[in-house]
Amino acid sequence: MTAQTVLIAQISDLHIKAQGKLSYGKVDTLGALRKAIASLNQLKPRPDCVVITGDLVDFGHADEYQTLREALQALEIPWYVMAGNHDDRQQLKAAFADHSYLDQHAERVEWQAECGPLRLLALDSSVPGQPQGELVAESLLWLDQQLRLQPDRPTLVMLHHPPFISGIDHMDRQRLINPQDLAAIIARYPQVERVLCGHLHRSMQVRFAGTLACSAPGASHQVALDLQQDGPAHFCLEPAGFLLHRWSEQQGMVTHQCVIDHFPGPWPFYSADGALLD
Repeated sequence: MTAQTVLIAQISDLHIKAQGKLSYGKVDTLGALRKAIASLNQLKPRPDCVVITGDLVDFGHADEYQTLREALQALEIPWYVMAGNHDDRQQLKAAFADHSYLDQHAERVEWQAECGPLRLLALDSSVPGQPQGELVAESLLWLDQQLRLQPDRPTLVMLHHPPFISGIDHMDRQRLINPQDLAAIIARYPQVERVLCGHLHRSMQVRFAGTLACSAPGASHQVALDLQQDGPAHFCLEPAGFLLHRWSEQQGMVTHQCVIDHFPGPWPFYSADGALLD
């Protein structure tokens, strides 16, 4: 990392089960996470940190978090965790008791951290026992206070549930239920470079409260792209991926979608003498 450029990788929706059990009887989520970690470790330049935007495990069980923790030990980049609707807050905090940033709130998984000149603000949108998300008044007040503290510092605001309508009907029934409350705060602070979320298992971008809201693809399986009203709740094994957010003083934030897989290449466009290959 230099003083002028920061790389932040975002992975999401790991859905780890204990000892590598398949999710939904089909998805090797642990194997997919290991591939994601290998891809992140091989990036050049390497990201300065990795944020994991929720649904770390499948059912919030202690043994699932233990399996996750063991896998994440291979990640050679500083990383931060957040809670999603599949997570259990207390089990999550117990599993990562050495992550001191998780102590910033007694109950919820809400925290602020720094990655070079960037600020990271993580909100807990999970509602215990429910698939949809909500930001309680205390969380919104905390966000407003944090953004007011450093109005000139570029900031990422992160939560698990998307604050926008995706068009995928069954997912929209379990999105953030009070996006207008979040938007009212974000709109007051132009230093917010992105609002990052997970949950959708697809890469999406939308204008939101004067900035850009981005959802990350799933680290293993993707939600099927079905924009029909009352479309079924299905998933598919499209290529897994992650987002890579590059911030620079010159440009601000640029977001790349990256695929976790191996493909032929790369090959040069030009010959050794600089001619475009025919």
